[in-house]
Amino acid sequence: MSQVAESAAQPARMSSPSASDASESGLSSQANSRTAPLSLPWVERLVSFDTVSRNPNLSLIETVRDALRKQGIDATLTHGDGGTWANLFATIPAHDGETNGGVVLSGHTDVVPVDGQKWDSDPFRPEVRDGKLYGRGTCDMKGFIGAALTAVPDMQRAKLARPIHLALSFGEEVGCVGAPLLIEDLIKRGIKPEGCIVGEPTSMRPIIAHKGINVYQCCVRGQAAHSSLTPQGLNAIEYAARLICHIRDIADQFREQGPFDELYDVPFTTAQTSTIEGGNAVNTVPAECRFAFEFRNLPTLNPEPIFARIEQYARETLLPKMKREHEAAAIEFTKVAAAPGLDAAEQAAITQLVRALTAHRDKHKVAYATEAGLFSRAGIPSIVCGPGDIQQAHKANEFVALDQLAQCERFLGKFIHSMSIDAHTR
Repeated sequence: MSQVAESAAQPARMSSPSASDASESGLSSQANSRTAPLSLPWVERLVSFDTVSRNPNLSLIETVRDALRKQGIDATLTHGDGGTWANLFATIPAHDGETNGGVVLSGHTDVVPVDGQKWDSDPFRPEVRDGKLYGRGTCDMKGFIGAALTAVPDMQRAKLARPIHLALSFGEEVGCVGAPLLIEDLIKRGIKPEGCIVGEPTSMRPIIAHKGINVYQCCVRGQAAHSSLTPQGLNAIEYAARLICHIRDIADQFREQGPFDELYDVPFTTAQTSTIEGGNAVNTVPAECRFAFEFRNLPTLNPEPIFARIEQYARETLLPKMKREHEAAAIEFTKVAAAPGLDAAEQAAITQLVRALTAHRDKHKVAYATEAGLFSRAGIPSIVCGPGDIQQAHKANEFVALDQLAQCERFLGKFIHSMSIDAHTR
């Protein structure tokens, strides 16, 4: 990482799971073996695990751990509550055995649900059609993970000047709940990588910044009564609606007044209410209303004052009115998830390295959040770059183009060379 390899050296041929591994997984591909990306068997294998965020991911993680163990690489697992969710961190050491420093290749193993979506094929039995691999997670983001795992033998064969690390997390799609445990473990063990590449789908273009995400649950508590006696009750839905409108007012203010950053696809901070439930009968004053809301802040904005505006309105404007109607009234907020934004420094070595390897110099920023912000906040300079188009993520018939996987393989080949002694002693 101390030097950026500017050369576009051709990567060595990458390795993939053996034919026996592929047959054991029960997978087959329609792609011609001479033209299919070498990472295809690994990607198909990963997609075959139903790791929707509500489901445990331990089977996938243990499969990867066991595969790495066969290659002589030990992996550390950090478990979430219940022990059925886990992160994985593994290191391919430098030629001299050094395991500190180096670069992390990071990806999340969970995927979004397929409930209510109409797929043309089983989302967890990947299929190749017309040059595209279809399945849940092919794009977001098991394509990158599969390409990275395929490249492990090449990492081992290279005389690395710095180590390369693999970081696989759980719970990214529900608020980046797994990565903080992984990062905390690295800090405890004194492991300090010099950079991190998060392989979210970017069409293999470097993404230097993204917004933060902040998710809250709000519970408004009123008093039930027969609807013919409304003055004796307190309508929780109506007061929740006032708070929801206030959140929308804040969102409108950001949209109209900024601050703005025109490099983003959505160039201002956004906010929205996403789910709501309350009441139990048309002739009953609802005693409770729950709703979830989120806001996505530009990384240059502190998210705390944004939430403070919402909480202050609830506490100083709504709650006094509610208590005049019913003393036990309450408004309660719970932070569900939060992940910081990313604003990568152009002069950072990892930024310059990825720009050199992709030959992309344009600045791109995105509205979605990734785990790169968490690594960056922990003092590990980070950038986002991976195969696939984010427009295909989360949809029915999600896919990654095979040429995107091939492009990612070439990128990783160049990356491995840039980390080798050969690149540092030219």
